[in-house]
Amino acid sequence: MSSYKGHTLFALILALLFSFNPLIIALSVIGANIPDFDHKVRKEHVYKLIILGLLVFISLYILNLPYYIGLIIVFLGVTFYFSEHRSFTHSIPGIIILASATALILIWAWQLIINVTVLPNNYLISILIALLSFLFLNKRLLPIFIPLFFISVVLLQSFEITYIQIVLALFLGLFSHIVLDATTPAGVKLFAPISSREYYKNFAIASIFILIVLALLCRAPFLFSLFESFINY
Repeated sequence: MSSYKGHTLFALILALLFSFNPLIIALSVIGANIPDFDHKVRKEHVYKLIILGLLVFISLYILNLPYYIGLIIVFLGVTFYFSEHRSFTHSIPGIIILASATALILIWAWQLIINVTVLPNNYLISILIALLSFLFLNKRLLPIFIPLFFISVVLLQSFEITYIQIVLALFLGLFSHIVLDATTPAGVKLFAPISSREYYKNFAIASIFILIVLALLCRAPFLFSLFESFINY
């Protein structure tokens, strides 16, 4: 299985353990595909990311609008450019920064557009998430991701997402990436650049166990209601 397919599937499974909210699931899938932008074969995409950030910055600056979105996009591009593969962007400090930066792009864009559109909030953020997917998802994945995402959005109309959920969903996807990479012989430098120590399968197994426990705790009210319904039936 191709790397992006494996990471996407793993993030999808983890996200479903925590939530059926299509926005959270989509952000987790996008997050899982972000770390590999540090790979040499994706340098062309990194250049495009930096150029896009500069164009957004200049456009918003001229329009006297908050231009920080452009600066954050440039920051992401520069981070990927100077990162070695499976180093900083595959570490705990790295994914915290990547999740925060990506979330800021989404949240600031949401705040910028929300006052100039008549679209409901859930549809507006759905469109922004779809646009974000064009930045980070493999082009072979987009024809599958985009239709399924919008179908789920239309079918499940009553959903919301908070700012903290945006950050956590992206972090879950990013974390799932390094967990899966830890199962490979190369392992991951979990605390790069602070430490060059590599972590392997034991870290991955422990992480999966912890994530399952956390998912069960998050699902406790839902599971209890199912159990109660079953007993009453």
